[in-house]
Amino acid sequence: MAVPSSSVASVASHNPDDATSLRRFPLFACGLRPFFLLAALDALVNMGIWLSVYFHPGLWPSDQTMPAMYWHAHEMLFGFVAAAIAGFLLTAVPNWTGRAPYQGAPLLALTGLWLAGRIAMAPWSIASPLLASAIDLAFYPALALTLAPSLIRARAFHNLPFLGFLSALFLANLCFHLGASGQLGAGEHIGLAVTVDIVVILVVSIGGRIIPAFTKSGLMRNGVIVRIEANKWMELASVVSIASVLIADLVMPLSALNGAVVLLAAFVQAFRLAQWAGHRTIRDPLLWVLHLGYAWLILGLMLKALWLLTGAVAAEKWMHALTVGAFTTMIIAVMTRASLGHTGRALVAPRHIAVSYSLITIAAAIRVFAPAIFPVWYNEIIAASAALWMGAFSIFLWIYMPILTRPRADGRWG
Repeated sequence: MAVPSSSVASVASHNPDDATSLRRFPLFACGLRPFFLLAALDALVNMGIWLSVYFHPGLWPSDQTMPAMYWHAHEMLFGFVAAAIAGFLLTAVPNWTGRAPYQGAPLLALTGLWLAGRIAMAPWSIASPLLASAIDLAFYPALALTLAPSLIRARAFHNLPFLGFLSALFLANLCFHLGASGQLGAGEHIGLAVTVDIVVILVVSIGGRIIPAFTKSGLMRNGVIVRIEANKWMELASVVSIASVLIADLVMPLSALNGAVVLLAAFVQAFRLAQWAGHRTIRDPLLWVLHLGYAWLILGLMLKALWLLTGAVAAEKWMHALTVGAFTTMIIAVMTRASLGHTGRALVAPRHIAVSYSLITIAAAIRVFAPAIFPVWYNEIIAASAALWMGAFSIFLWIYMPILTRPRADGRWG
């Protein structure tokens, strides 16, 4: 996702004062910088609040009409995940279109809007429910309007579906808020479920681009030559099968046919992952973590299918396999790799970052499987999984906060 050096040089030469200013305060010199940092901070704050109110329900405001569980789920998807999506797209679109990075005032405004949404949606916010909803809902349209001109001018039509994904996420968030205000029955549940399906589609779409490409280039840097070639029928099947999951969840939820569709999608994704030479990446954490994230996606789909088809208690926590396992692993994988490349650093995993990856997987495994094995220890399982999650992001911030807030290591712009 590197920005062409000619574009960078052009911007720097036409805006010398801006360049000097941003070098003094580089946090808003590239889209991934503020949003990846905020995603990690939000992961800690959100989980900290959730743990507090889970173990001490009296802390939840008595005048708060939204249940704490719905708030937690909403903020994980429309706070943490939304920040990661924004950081990725604001960095990828300049690469796709050949334009300069999004930076300065526009990036600051988007960051401020995301942050305003988190403050407005906080349990102890003084904002009215209507105002909080309006602020929160504004982020995805603002992000889409920021990205659209570049994609259209560059005639990057094959990337326009990402604007469709942002629109769908806005509509899912709207469903959530309509449900929370009592204007749409089960709107919160519908909005959250659809959002999870959309993010699954994004993981499949983006993962299919970056995992084989990064694997091939990363292994080549280590002197290992592999052939990873995309099969157009396999790629089509992967997209169609995962889109079918969303349709099945909407049209025939909780049915056996719904489970069959999900199971088919899981097998298609597993076959796809097997083509990407993941077994060759074991010595490079920046590579194997991508394959691990996609493997969690497949496991989550398989558990969901098992639960829909049989009602097995062991598969009941499939949602956390997708959210804690797949989403979080893929997010931290992309954040750790892109933050190095786009700040002029070598693509070499920093010391201890593999510990962060491992903590996420252990947290997910405990959250998904331990409740069925040790049901009487449910509260302890919640605490252990959350502690591991927070530990993973604490390590990320310890290593990457200096990287994201300081100038590029190579002295270049951005």
